[in-house]
Parts: sequence; C-alpha cells; structure tokens
Amino acid sequence: MTPLVWVFALLAAGLHILVFVWEALAFQRPAVHQRIFFTPTADVPAVRLWAFGVGFYNLFLACGTIAGVVAWSGGNETVGRALVIYTCLFMALSGLVLFIADRMELGRARGKGIGGALAQGVPPLIALLAAAL
Repeated sequence: MTPLVWVFALLAAGLHILVFVWEALAFQRPAVHQRIFFTPTADVPAVRLWAFGVGFYNLFLACGTIAGVVAWSGGNETVGRALVIYTCLFMALSGLVLFIADRMELGRARGKGIGGALAQGVPPLIALLAAAL
C-alpha cells in the first residue's frame, strides 16, 4: 500500500503546485481568474492579495508532501510518514471546507466549486486511506 500512498500524495502535491502557479503567478490573466476561479476582472484587485497568499499556502503544502515522500522512501519512515499524513490530512480537510463553501454559495453559484473541492480533497484522501490500510 505504501506506493499507493506515495502516488496519491504526489498527485495531490502536483495539483497544489499547479494551483500555486494559478493563484500566485497567473491570477491576473483573464483565462485564470475568470475561467478557473470565476472571479470577474473588476474584482481582481480586491482579491489579488488573498490569491497570492493562498497560492503560497498551496506551494508549502506541496513541498511538505514531497519532502515527506522523499524522507519516507529514503528510509526515514517515521518523519516521512508523519509529514505525508499531516499534509494530506490538511489538504483533504481543505477540500471539505471548499465543498462546504460551495454548498453555502460563498463567492460563486452553488455547484461551481465542486471540481475544486474534489481536486483538493480526493487525492489526499485516497493517500490517507491507503496509509491507514
């Protein structure tokens, strides 16, 4: 099961790096803020700082997950496993928060945030389930 944990943890990390790029580096592009985050161009100045900061949170989570997989696969199972479990739990719970925000229609119409919630939460949840087995 350990390779399955690593695959889904690294998939989650890769998605978080992609989201870092979108939020911290490319958010001002209409293709990003309008099509991915459903943010009107007029609102970009108001949310740019938020997007920049959240982008870096995503990057740091990804780095922690990658470091955990590297440590675990390199023989330091205790440290690596702890990092992977913690960061994947953080990501999975964040996906749950995004799902709740979607249901509450916070910032966009209900249903528009489901894809982000699933992308944020499912890969790390699979990693956690595989780690528990």
